[in-house]
Amino acid sequence: MTKVTIYSTKNCPYCRMAKAFLEKYGVPYESVDVGADENAAQKMIELSGQRGVPVIMVDNEVIVGFDAPRLNELFGETDATDIYTVLIVGAGPAGLTAAVYCARKMLNTMVISENIGGQALESWAIENYMGYRMISGEDLMKKFEEHVRTLNIRLELDKVVAIAREEDIFVVKTLSDNTIRARALILTQGNRPKKLGVANEEQYIGRGLSICSTCDGPLFKGKIVAIVGGGNSALQTALEMSDIAKSVSLITRSMIRADPVYIEKLNSKKNITVHTNTQITALQGDKFLSGITIKDESGAEQKIDVDGVFIEIGWLPNTDMVDGLLDLNEKKEIIVDINGRTSVPGIFAAGDVTNVKSKQIIIAAGDGAKASLEAFEYLMKQ
Repeated sequence: MTKVTIYSTKNCPYCRMAKAFLEKYGVPYESVDVGADENAAQKMIELSGQRGVPVIMVDNEVIVGFDAPRLNELFGETDATDIYTVLIVGAGPAGLTAAVYCARKMLNTMVISENIGGQALESWAIENYMGYRMISGEDLMKKFEEHVRTLNIRLELDKVVAIAREEDIFVVKTLSDNTIRARALILTQGNRPKKLGVANEEQYIGRGLSICSTCDGPLFKGKIVAIVGGGNSALQTALEMSDIAKSVSLITRSMIRADPVYIEKLNSKKNITVHTNTQITALQGDKFLSGITIKDESGAEQKIDVDGVFIEIGWLPNTDMVDGLLDLNEKKEIIVDINGRTSVPGIFAAGDVTNVKSKQIIIAAGDGAKASLEAFEYLMKQ
């Protein structure tokens, strides 16, 4: 029998999704919490060369991160050739809300996404979603997911790589080589994190450089870390990491642009050093990241010893698969009207992947509902 071990941390949403995937297909596994067990964390690092979770051991194979396509190859099943009424790409607030509304209209619906929860998963604390004084992004998205799973909706973990149209049917290709057909599409695939743009950046991803502090933060207990960014997400991460790490450097290209409530909390912390009008120009280290070079507006450079860096500098829309198919703006966001209709009849979009100005969970959810209602109206006219 195949032996599967998942090295994870308590609050890592991608770890939870990996476990949910295995449970869906009846694959037994052992879960090891490396955030609570330093010896297990060291073993994981030795096995994988990674200081980031999840790490999945399948017999002697090491799978780094929630690699849905590889897990599908090992344990999944080939998609059926049915034509869905609606295919929703993305399972963040917009996509999951759209799915609920599609189900209420009795539409044969499939949701396909690389993860469940999207960008919202990486929020330590959400304080502006109605009905909750404060809730973590993971917990809020878990409630969205639980709602969707009570309905007759197929939810698959995979990545869409191409979309084409054959007469009145949309044909979608995935990274795991599945082909899915649908009469209407709702695109809610959100954004991907921006990179630092520094030499050797890819070398240190998972080896000290992280884009998910909720996942990897516990692995840096008592260590020295830096947070890059000056918005709400960066300050939230800096505040949370100040309770985990020995010291935190907050590095921002300009000034801090966060809400006053976060700035007030930041000023109360004694182990956070703020570097404004500063950027990282170099990364140092052998196997793992051990230092960074920063440069201020005067051109003066300084080297800082760090064990980890968390990137919180913004996002880019995931629209590569529709470039040339749909009208995009200069930011490569999908252009939609007030009801979520794109330039192609039958394709609708919602959430952060669109040109809607305000990028908020509550707005994405509402726009997901609107897009599904428009899709229903479109289908009824066909």
